[in-house]
Amino acid sequence: MLRKIRIVVASIVLLAFVAMFLDYTGTLHAYFGWLAKLQFLPAVLAINVIVIVGLLALTAVFGRVYCSVICPLGILQDFIGRISKGWGMTWKKHRYRHTYSPAKSILRYVMLGVMVVAILFGINVIVGLLAPYSLFGKVMASVVAPVMKLISMGLEYIDERMGTYMVYPNDVVLSTGLLFSLSAFFLVVLFILVTKNGRTWCNTICPVGTLLGFVSKYSLFKIQIDTEKCKNCGLCEKRCKASCLSAKAHKIDYTRCVACFDCLDECKHDAISFTMRKKAETKRVDEDKRSFVTTAAFALGATAVQAQQHKLVDGGMAAIIDKAPSPRKTAPVPAGAESIENMETHCTSCQLCVTACPNRVLQPSTDLTSFMQPRMTFEHGHCRVGCTRCSDVCPTGAIKKIKPEEKTAIAVGKAVWVKENCVVITKDDPCGNCSRHCPTGAIEMVFDKRVAKKVFPVINAEKCIGCGACENLCPSRPLSAIYVEGYENHHVR
Repeated sequence: MLRKIRIVVASIVLLAFVAMFLDYTGTLHAYFGWLAKLQFLPAVLAINVIVIVGLLALTAVFGRVYCSVICPLGILQDFIGRISKGWGMTWKKHRYRHTYSPAKSILRYVMLGVMVVAILFGINVIVGLLAPYSLFGKVMASVVAPVMKLISMGLEYIDERMGTYMVYPNDVVLSTGLLFSLSAFFLVVLFILVTKNGRTWCNTICPVGTLLGFVSKYSLFKIQIDTEKCKNCGLCEKRCKASCLSAKAHKIDYTRCVACFDCLDECKHDAISFTMRKKAETKRVDEDKRSFVTTAAFALGATAVQAQQHKLVDGGMAAIIDKAPSPRKTAPVPAGAESIENMETHCTSCQLCVTACPNRVLQPSTDLTSFMQPRMTFEHGHCRVGCTRCSDVCPTGAIKKIKPEEKTAIAVGKAVWVKENCVVITKDDPCGNCSRHCPTGAIEMVFDKRVAKKVFPVINAEKCIGCGACENLCPSRPLSAIYVEGYENHHVR
């Protein structure tokens, strides 16, 4: 029964996450957004004490159930294992393919140390490549979403030819080759690890799994083996995808057990149960409690310290295509991020804000210092003044929640006019697009009789908030005649 409950809950959670990351209508986050805030590392970076304490308490009572029913990457591995077994793609061509293997403790502690050091020194590239929730987000946003986009394009083509117009347009931006390749490579590696020996990633590389392993080692309820009832058939060991159960020695490595309950379901002799730990073990737990508290406090404390430091078309205009990125020195970050430093300190590059952005303004950065973190670009759209979707979905505090009325007073950058690109000069066209569509009235067309009696855009930097409407709607090609230069620190009017 416990295994069935785990499978049902985990399936619902995985489907909710997939739907949320692939939702280009922008409606599902209102229902499932709280799941992102339950992820361990985002909660630590956001200093969400309630979630952190809740997850640690859950682990202290029931073991690493977080890894089985809350972490989307952990559930994804179970899903991969199930479909690979069904397709005959496992390394061992039978149902019972797992074997006990000793814990690679040195590697596990090194990976945990690397994560802590990376957070302390702000090396967010490493943080984003190790955090399980962020890795899941990269796979969804950079691999699955583009594939769904291609499928949607095919369905739209068929739908249009049939004249039914029943397919909802999918506005997902296709990933760059680098982001797609890295995310696809990780997915392939994960697939190989799962099909070879189950939860290798969770129990060897994942720093969150290692940290929770310290807690689960002393959990109140544990899977325990009754040696008197055990017939030494070994089936429980072969079903253990965490490779933490030794049937021969009748021992379980609780730091790696993810509480999947597969062994309970497999045992036909009622020799395995999920019960409160024995009194003898309780005494040993009390003796080891100090070392656990010290280790966990260091990891959480160090991380928390660093953590402190419907597409809308305007005016019925045709979609703008083939616009090259502007040569800005500093790419702006969205309102609510407060500063680039705050973004780089808190963001785990999970890509949820990227997938949630209705105008496709947020795109993963390819710069080494901010790799895969969101940055604002305006080739596909501009940041609507009343939209706060990214701040609503961010689970880490990298983009703090703001209200639409607060956003109008936050300047993330300023518009810069490039005279030699402007169609007023190159095509003798009065244009005025930038002025006409500026939502704050920061751009005015001023008549200059000294220059062939033409009108030119003049920018009032005090009114400009860096929304990018001017850059997005500028007809100049390939480079806009006006672009947004980001601020290192946002200006609040």
